[in-house]
Amino acid sequence: MSVPSTTDCGCAPSAAAPLTIKDFRSDLKPIWCPGCGDYGVVTALYRALVNIGRPAHEVAFISGIGCSSRIPGYTTAYGFNTVHGRALPVAQGIKMANPDLLVLVAGGDGDGFSIGGGHVPHAIRRNLDLTYIVMDNHIYGLTKGQMSPTTPRGAKTNSTTYGSLEEPVNPLLYVLAYGAGFVAQGLPADMEGLTKMIEAAIRYPGFSFVNIQSPCVTFGDPNDQMKVQKAKMKKLADLGHDPTNRLRAMDLAQAYGTELYTGIFYQNPTPPETYDQMIRARQAELQAK
Repeated sequence: MSVPSTTDCGCAPSAAAPLTIKDFRSDLKPIWCPGCGDYGVVTALYRALVNIGRPAHEVAFISGIGCSSRIPGYTTAYGFNTVHGRALPVAQGIKMANPDLLVLVAGGDGDGFSIGGGHVPHAIRRNLDLTYIVMDNHIYGLTKGQMSPTTPRGAKTNSTTYGSLEEPVNPLLYVLAYGAGFVAQGLPADMEGLTKMIEAAIRYPGFSFVNIQSPCVTFGDPNDQMKVQKAKMKKLADLGHDPTNRLRAMDLAQAYGTELYTGIFYQNPTPPETYDQMIRARQAELQAK
């Protein structure tokens, strides 16, 4: 079942000339390890932004600390590297200060669900019009291979040499339970699907979350790299999933770590008013007095 389109997201093109990937790609060259999934993520982001049609000076990229958080530097949009785990509160402040900006947040599983985990439910309940993209590689790659919140139980890492005893965090189930209106998961190995997914998340008028299984080629599981992921992925659209069914989305999300579902898990067909819209209404009300 297709999801009803939503257009009240401030995504209308404001540039006279058609945009290209070059309009969003900075001169700074990525320094990720060869084969890192984040190369595919940033490429999908470029393509999604071209489709959205807003020029780079109307876009702000906010990130924390980590391999994935380098992304703002690889774009020509406004960018801000915050401290570890604090991308979401900074992004919320930026969106409230300038609601006309298209604000994107990028980070990793450690940045988002460990030190920054306490910010996630509050960003969701406020429902600002933000798109939060998490590159989930199940490891702390930048700091040389320690266990992260999404590391599978039993995995041997530089901080769990005998195997992790902890159950991993389930990002999909977390954000669905917190009440996120748009939840999706994609792969760099599926560039077309990932691009469409990110574009749909940006167009959704409210808080949207995209979990991207972006494998770490240096410290990650060698049996969970992009070729393996592409062979394992199961597209929700091919399974006939109805993304307006939140309970079914939560049921499917429970398979995180065992099944590799990709696509839109949930999209609220009747998005509620966003926090930034309410701020504008409150300001107009006060100014009228």
